[in-house]
Amino acid sequence: MRLMDFDYHLPSKCIAQRPSTRRDRSRLMVLRRRTGDRLDRRFFQIVEHLDPGDVLVLNDTRVMPGRLNGIKDTGGRVELLLTEPEGASGYASIRSSRTWKCLARPSARTRLGQRIHFAHGLQCMVQGRVCDGQWVVRFECKSPFWSTLLKAGKTPLPPYIKRNGDGVLDREDRVRYQTVYSKNTGSAAAPTAGFHFTRGLLQRITERGVEVRHLTLHVGTGTFLPVREEEIEQHRMHSEFYVIPPETAASVNAARAEGRRVVAVGTTTTRALEHAALSNGLITGGPGRADLFIRPGYQFRIVNAMVTNFHLPRSTLIMLVCALAGRDNILEAYREAIRLGYRFYSYGDAMFIG
Repeated sequence: MRLMDFDYHLPSKCIAQRPSTRRDRSRLMVLRRRTGDRLDRRFFQIVEHLDPGDVLVLNDTRVMPGRLNGIKDTGGRVELLLTEPEGASGYASIRSSRTWKCLARPSARTRLGQRIHFAHGLQCMVQGRVCDGQWVVRFECKSPFWSTLLKAGKTPLPPYIKRNGDGVLDREDRVRYQTVYSKNTGSAAAPTAGFHFTRGLLQRITERGVEVRHLTLHVGTGTFLPVREEEIEQHRMHSEFYVIPPETAASVNAARAEGRRVVAVGTTTTRALEHAALSNGLITGGPGRADLFIRPGYQFRIVNAMVTNFHLPRSTLIMLVCALAGRDNILEAYREAIRLGYRFYSYGDAMFIG
């Protein structure tokens, strides 16, 4: 398939710049993937579309304050986005590791050996370039690294949120650009489908007889880097670290064996579950690195239904939801969402594909 097959026109006014006033009062489009039928709801009504016995799987990763604005020794300005510790097979040492992979802007003016200075006495040396276009930097500071990063770093909002440099609102974003159940720090971006859940809503879902389980996938370049190949089959996903707890694996496997639904919250949860089941169709608890590119034609092994947001055109994310619900169904649903005034992207509204 070609990249243009996943394009659509989105008026700029539809791109959400702020989160909804209340998480569970965002809008919810319910899409029946087998028929293409759609319903216009509010997110708290998702309880009505979950069945007793469903297993709802959430990604409990927590976003790092990994956007750093710095000044090079030459006086030029540079912005870094930390993506993951260099050479780390897991994230046990994420708070102590001082050598990181990152994206730099402007990248073309970044050089090996450059020293970059940030607020609160934090600085780094550019040590190398990785084959996927990222840089490797080594941080230095007199205070403990993690506490210094918490002070110097900003919430890594996506570039289409135009107030990305507004430090006044960073305190709000540090709360709202997280899910209420986030706990394992390590993401360079948020699993935004989970933004709409509140603790009260999750309690209501549990009371309905739905099993709520968690996994951790730390969102990185595999999720948000653009597709540059015109033939999408040529695109290669960057891997992202995940951990599936044994109890989550057991619940998912039991649901599949008994014909109950597995409902994934977000594309990251979906890729982790599907990647973990590649060998024999069963989930094994433990760590892994997901580099699975889910696009139309993919046969889902685990996920039956999905909670997701409205995604960027030509992205791997819209390709994934097209694989689950059908390209025509998704693009028609997006056109209707635009007509009805839905809010798109990270701080936008939600879709339930069932």
